[in-house]
Amino acid sequence: PADLIPTCLAAHIPPRDFPGGASAYLDVLEQELLPVLLRENLSNRIDAFIEKGAFDPKTILPYLKKAKEMGFQLTLHADQFSTGGSEIAVACEALSADHLEASTEKEIQLLAGSSVIAMALPGASLGLGCAFAPARKLLDAGGAVAIASDHNPGSAPMGDLLTQASILGAFEKLSNAEILAGITFRAAAALDKQDRGVLQKGFLGDFIIFSTTHYNEILYHQGSLKPESVWKNGKQVFPINNQ
Repeated sequence: PADLIPTCLAAHIPPRDFPGGASAYLDVLEQELLPVLLRENLSNRIDAFIEKGAFDPKTILPYLKKAKEMGFQLTLHADQFSTGGSEIAVACEALSADHLEASTEKEIQLLAGSSVIAMALPGASLGLGCAFAPARKLLDAGGAVAIASDHNPGSAPMGDLLTQASILGAFEKLSNAEILAGITFRAAAALDKQDRGVLQKGFLGDFIIFSTTHYNEILYHQGSLKPESVWKNGKQVFPINNQ
């Protein structure tokens, strides 16, 4: 079993030839879609793609501010191919800024000085042949870096988080502890799930056991070392224990 956390990415790409353009489209989302999400409890998270050819920072900002006022949490596609998204993420106090492959020193310092989680998505870099997010520089600047797979059929079809995180670590010179932090408690923080990601009393008992003598071996094998058992809420769910 897995916890599913729905996120509304209706502001991904403006529909072609939409009457009034991107701004009018966002107005429709704000007036018609967001109230439905709240009323029917479909999602409390809003995402947007801030990029050339999608939504520019100036156009998307009012929509995000309104979503924030309505009580939605924000996570944003930022700095994937061009900059501008990180600044909006910080201005809107988003939970996370995802991608960041194009982030420069300016964006790195901006994110490091904020509460926004910098989300590296190595699967997208591998799938599209792009640079990796500057995880090493973000960490050295004092930023909080999480790592996710971005598993999707369009740009990141692999979906193997351990393999992707291991490759990111090799290219960005991350320690194994930094990588594991990125896929556990920092990833949980990016989802505002403060009750998991740590093996500590009072937290959910969500963890994986590997047959190894040292945690370094998990990432050394770059995804080929498979879990011996998986535990959810303190109960073993793989392999299934029928006793």
